[in-house]
Amino acid sequence: MHVLIGKQSSKQVKSPLNYIGGKFRLLDQVLPLFPKQIDTFVDLFAGGCNIGLNVKAEKIICNDNLKFLIEMYQQFQGNNLNTILEHIDNQINKFNLSLTNEEGYKKLREYYNTHKNALDLFVLIAFSFNHQIRFNNSHEFNNPFGRERSSFNDTMKSNLIYFIRKIQSINVKFTCFDFDKFDLSGLTSTDFVYCDPPYLITTGTYNDGKRGFTGWNEIQEHKLLHLLDSLQQRNIKFALSNVLEHKGKANKSLQDWLSKNDFLHINYIQTNYANSNYQTLVRDKDASVEVLVTNYEPERVKSNLSLF
Repeated sequence: MHVLIGKQSSKQVKSPLNYIGGKFRLLDQVLPLFPKQIDTFVDLFAGGCNIGLNVKAEKIICNDNLKFLIEMYQQFQGNNLNTILEHIDNQINKFNLSLTNEEGYKKLREYYNTHKNALDLFVLIAFSFNHQIRFNNSHEFNNPFGRERSSFNDTMKSNLIYFIRKIQSINVKFTCFDFDKFDLSGLTSTDFVYCDPPYLITTGTYNDGKRGFTGWNEIQEHKLLHLLDSLQQRNIKFALSNVLEHKGKANKSLQDWLSKNDFLHINYIQTNYANSNYQTLVRDKDASVEVLVTNYEPERVKSNLSLF
């Protein structure tokens, strides 16, 4: 089944991180497609945690293979909010961080790479170019300074406060495994697995495997699809975010998998709201055709079929 999902409005907790591929602006399309009752929710590629922290479930597991990111979340979860904010302010003052002090930023970056304090990583991200997270092959943070653009501004501070309050108030666990090493054996039919992997046909540098962490390629893509097949065999619901097409490229592996499995449902996600239907998307050679693939028919789709 192919369905185009429209936009809703809702209030959500936003990640304080500008994570590549983050799903915050798509939450109102994606979340209504999830099962209404979930015991354990597993996000195998949690990233900025925009999905995991806005899902209603008895237990939430946010997993990512970037250990420094997970360590930061664990520090957010295990420390008093005021203690965290005081540490951030102290480091900003200690290194005289500002919109223009590149030297101070580089000193903090060197200090972090030596000591690997998880809260210092967040301070670095706040002042780095586009608030992005980049490591080299030696696991040293190497994102450049965000001159006259990046800082620990009021919006980022507000997002951080709500984020910390959220993870300290719900049943969420942060884990660090490659997706194919994560133990899914204990899941049952009342649990749910969400996958938002690096997109095979996009050009993000996090895909290349040259950052000291596992990259993404055809082999990884097939491993993930095989894992999803195994979940289907165990009657465990899952959802996969991905793109079928991107700037003229097609994800052949994904398309072949979809064509071979009639239990799958393809829900088209609007990433550009100027385009109102799938036919418009496929006529645009530069369009990115994003989908949420599920192994069940979402309730929202059932109740809105007459609209499409």
